[in-house]
Formats: sequence, C-alpha cells, structure tokens
Amino acid sequence: MTFQSFRRLAASPRAYPLFLAAALLLLCLFLGSRTPYFLTLNNMVNICEAGSYGLILALGMTFIIAAGAIDLSVGSILSLSAILAALAIKAGLPVWTGCLIGVAAGSALGAVNGILFHLTRISPLIVTLATAALFRGLALIITRGVPVSLFPREFLFLGSGNIAGLEPAVWLALLLTALAFPLMRFTRFGHYVKSLGGNPVALERCGVRTGIYRTAMFGLAGGLAALVGLIMAARLNAAEVNAGLGMELFAISAVLVGGTPLTGGRASLAGTVLAVALLTVIRNGLTILAIPSYYQEFLTGAVLLAAVLFAELRIRFPGVAKQGRP
Repeated sequence: MTFQSFRRLAASPRAYPLFLAAALLLLCLFLGSRTPYFLTLNNMVNICEAGSYGLILALGMTFIIAAGAIDLSVGSILSLSAILAALAIKAGLPVWTGCLIGVAAGSALGAVNGILFHLTRISPLIVTLATAALFRGLALIITRGVPVSLFPREFLFLGSGNIAGLEPAVWLALLLTALAFPLMRFTRFGHYVKSLGGNPVALERCGVRTGIYRTAMFGLAGGLAALVGLIMAARLNAAEVNAGLGMELFAISAVLVGGTPLTGGRASLAGTVLAVALLTVIRNGLTILAIPSYYQEFLTGAVLLAAVLFAELRIRFPGVAKQGRP
C-alpha cells in the first residue's frame, strides 16, 4: 500500500473502520510477539469482559455525539442508578424488579439532561457537568458514603455468571451492539439524531419536535449507563458512590477515535466498536508487559490524545482523501 493510499483510507469515513481494524491487528501481533501470555484464550476472554462495560457506555455516547452533544454525567448516572436498584433489592423486591428500577432511573436521569439542554439551550457540556456533580452528590446523600452490598445470588450472576465461557456482560454488549446498528441506520430516530448534529434548525423547520428526540437520546444513554452500573454492582457485590468515575471519558474517547465527529452529523458505530477494542487491548497489553501503573495512565492518555487528534484532523481536512487521484 502506497502512502497516498494509506491517507485515502484513513480519511474516508467508510474505509476508516478498516484502518482501525488494521491498527488493532498490528497491535495484537506486536503484543503477541512481546509476550506469550497475550494471545492465550484466557487473556482474550479477559479483554472481551473488560471491554464490554466500555462498549455499552460508548454505544449510548455515539448517539449523543452524533447529535452534536456530549454527556459528562454517565458515570454519575451509573453510580446513582446502581445504588437505587441495590436499595430496592435489599428492601425485598425481586431482583428483576430492582434491575428495572435501576434502568428506569438511569433513563429518567438521562432524560433530565435532555430536557435541560433543550429548554435552556445551554451547552450540553455545561449542563451535564453540573448534573454529574448533582447526581453523584445525591448518591452520597442517599448512602452517606456507605456501599450497599451483599446481594442475592440471582443478582450476582449478572456480573460474574458464565454463559458459554463468557460473562453475561459480554453477550449483553453484543446484543445491544446488534440492536444499535439498525436503530441508527434504518429508523427515524437514528436519522433525526444525526440531523440534530448536522442541521437542527432545518429539522425544526420541517416540523420535527427536536426536544423529544434530544430527550430520548439522552434517556437511552442514561439507561445504558444504568445497565453498566448494575453489572458492576453485581460483579463487585456492592453498589458504591465512586463507581463509574472516569468511565465517561473512556466512552467519549472511544466514540471520537471511532470516527464520529465531535460536531455531530455523522455516526460510526463500527468505528466505536473497533475503538473500544483497540483501547481495551492497549490497557491489557500495558498490564501484561508489566508496565508500572503510574506509567500506564500516562501512556494511555498519550495514546488517546494522539488518536483523538488524528481523528479530528481527518474530519477537519477531508481533502486529503482526494489527493493522489488521477
């Protein structure tokens, strides 16, 4: 492949997932050559299980960023929703009822973000930054900083069960991914979400009630965050206030690295999936190579910064895709 062909591949929105897949393959080959433990079955399972949480969050974030918005509160929604579900289960309600309460609470909290954003027209960055503090503060008030723990076995299966050799979270992430693709590509909801990022004024002039779709997309992201919170609480046998800290940054990074522009108007769910895999493999590889933890954070941040800068430059200067053509 010539350098011009490489640039066209990296700049093309349709071909960019192939570029990510090639980068992921090369990284796996490199790590496999450096340590015999990377390409083992157990490690592949660990990567799938570790990436499943981030993937579920990133799916919801893809819809939000495709609409030209952003959500910094998903980590707090994750924590508060899991706590509410845990309290419901500890109060004697059936496990499935408690899980429904948690997901419904997450969707409601996300919808609050959408309503505030639509009514005030304040930047979603500011709105969700404020609600992130609000929701986590509410979780502190409810629990007084004490984790809610010791759940029934049926609930713990959600986080540490085994279905065909994998945790339920992996299968759930695969199912949600399979549902997200047609939702984004073939439904009115998906088209309107991307239009909100492309030209919201034109959408409103066409008579579309944009507030409903903004609320729905934030509610979707909140519900998915709550689902991750339930899985984490089941895995740790505890729902705590600090759960989900920083996970919103991973989700946002995965979406941007995956090729969805921060300005919205377009979405790449395939890119999001590959970016989650790439970032998870990077973290796993650093651990297997015995890189000290204080270096891991720095190296992970540097890789994320480079990848996001590359993705944004690719979007801002699409003309490179035309260079080298006859």
